[in-house]
Amino acid sequence: MKSDDRIDAGNKRAPTEAILFGIAPTGDPRTAAEVLHELQQLADTAEFLTAGCMVQHRRHADPNSYFGSGKLEELAEVVRLAHSGAVICDDSLTPNQAKTIEAAVKVPCIDRSELILQIFGMHARTPQARLQVELAALQYEMPRLRRRWTHLERQRGGIGLRGGAGEKQIDVDRNLLRTRIAAVNRELSRIAQHKVREVAARPELFTIALVGYTNAGKSSLMNRLTEAGVLAENRLFSTLDTRTRPWRLPGGRTILLTDTVGFLRKLPHQLVASFHATLEEALHADLLLVLVDASSPEAAEQLRTVDEVLEQLSAGALPRITVLNKIDMVADRAALAELWRVEPHAVPISVKTGEGEPELLATVQSHLATVENRLSILLPHTAGALHNEIRARATVLSEFFTTEGCLMEIQASPAVLGRLLATGARIAQPDDLPADEPEGPDRDG
Repeated sequence: MKSDDRIDAGNKRAPTEAILFGIAPTGDPRTAAEVLHELQQLADTAEFLTAGCMVQHRRHADPNSYFGSGKLEELAEVVRLAHSGAVICDDSLTPNQAKTIEAAVKVPCIDRSELILQIFGMHARTPQARLQVELAALQYEMPRLRRRWTHLERQRGGIGLRGGAGEKQIDVDRNLLRTRIAAVNRELSRIAQHKVREVAARPELFTIALVGYTNAGKSSLMNRLTEAGVLAENRLFSTLDTRTRPWRLPGGRTILLTDTVGFLRKLPHQLVASFHATLEEALHADLLLVLVDASSPEAAEQLRTVDEVLEQLSAGALPRITVLNKIDMVADRAALAELWRVEPHAVPISVKTGEGEPELLATVQSHLATVENRLSILLPHTAGALHNEIRARATVLSEFFTTEGCLMEIQASPAVLGRLLATGARIAQPDDLPADEPEGPDRDG
């Protein structure tokens, strides 16, 4: 089978029926359907029809055939009886394992990495996302070239030749891949540099990045808080591109909210590497909102996956607030005991109903109060044009007008304070207070 045929397997008009298979730890009491639940969601997203599930309980995969020989024969029989067009593995396979499985089942074998690459390819919209998916696909393809070209092995040369046409074709193909990988890397590097300049050129606004497991509700939360109109579907990886929108807080202050690509268990390392530039937004954020689907039976494991990916991105030490979304779908909240144990300060919300939204806002504002400076400034009448800028970039705690100008108590980052003091505002002194006004932080405007 040609490589192009494999890539298009999930995009035919008539969906391909597939048998899902994987390995579960010895003694795991879950059914095959439960073990492969997420793989089935991925297969559905890639437009495959699940015709059956098969799991073998063992400690490690067989290095040559993944399944044991007996189980592999059983898988081949199931494929034959179900007339399935493909088999899909819950793990990434080595080229040798995939070759052995395909030889046994007589239909294409797609591993988890290739399936996720197909999904990313279907959902990539921007030039950057398309390049990132292409880079990951090329890196995935490189070690599998020899298996793709096995039909040429019979063309090897005679005595005195180190190789023949088959091996030459492999070398040509490998060189073409390397050339294209280098070109894509250069273009992504250019885009990444532009993105760094773009982030640096933004006004000094506090930035929050939404991160979390795929389908945890990040895009839906962003839409609710900012009316961003970001695509939000009940499907895995419905959005791949980073989007940043302003979130206007009560009182007029604006902060930036960034929606990022979702994480996933066993995410191919090629994708983590190629999407690093997209996730630069998260690395430069002042705060992470880590969303968890509280209604998922695998919520605790998904939270651990998010932690692992953040560590890979060197973002594990960033300040964070854990948000337990879809709380309206949790019938017995005692079932969240494990999550509460790991994240005792997590904020339960429902993006769908609005439950917990005030508490989330209060938690964000509380975090702002702990990391920003609080002081009184005097805005002279001659610098009155800064008034709207202060309201947009800082939290105004109190204000009143005096003969000298507007006396304001604000909470802001050092960068914003520096800019304000450099453009006309000054730190208030005791003699700036009117004689009939008490000095202190609790004055009302």
